[in-house]
Amino acid sequence: MRRVLAVLVRNQPGVMTRVSALFSRRGFNIQSVAVGATDDPALARMTLVLDEDEPGVEQVTKQLHKLVDVIKVSDITDDEPIERELVLVRLAADASRRLEAAQMAQLVGARLVDVGEESVTVELTGPTADVEAALRILRAFGFKELVRSGTVAMARPGRVARTAGPAGGVPPSKLASEGVRVI
Repeated sequence: MRRVLAVLVRNQPGVMTRVSALFSRRGFNIQSVAVGATDDPALARMTLVLDEDEPGVEQVTKQLHKLVDVIKVSDITDDEPIERELVLVRLAADASRRLEAAQMAQLVGARLVDVGEESVTVELTGPTADVEAALRILRAFGFKELVRSGTVAMARPGRVARTAGPAGGVPPSKLASEGVRVI
């Protein structure tokens, strides 16, 4: 089953390596991972998408809490999270098909970002299912290159994300003493 985890971590070198090594050791496949700084430069947020059943997700969240750099793990799957993915795709389109490719991209909600002699590059942003549907249509032109950002997601306002595993990996008082602001 597809699960979406929001993981708040310290924004330090090596944290991504330790998290991915944990998944590797346990034999879990990460479908998507996106990492970026938060409004607090001392913290980063990972959005992990897994295809695992409940016992596996519970196991991995407990293991994540054991990592000293992990501050909070939330399974936001059941909260109907707001999800987006960014895709850049370079379509094969010579001069005779350039206009057709640009019009088709516009019809599927893509934005034209570059035009070359033999290609048109477009940007797609939206929920993964919508991006997949648009890519199926655009595939008729042939892809010269495709880049995906991975899913980013957040729980909807008014809903409380389920925090999995033991409460937090690092006590808030310890984080505050280190100058980390916990939201």
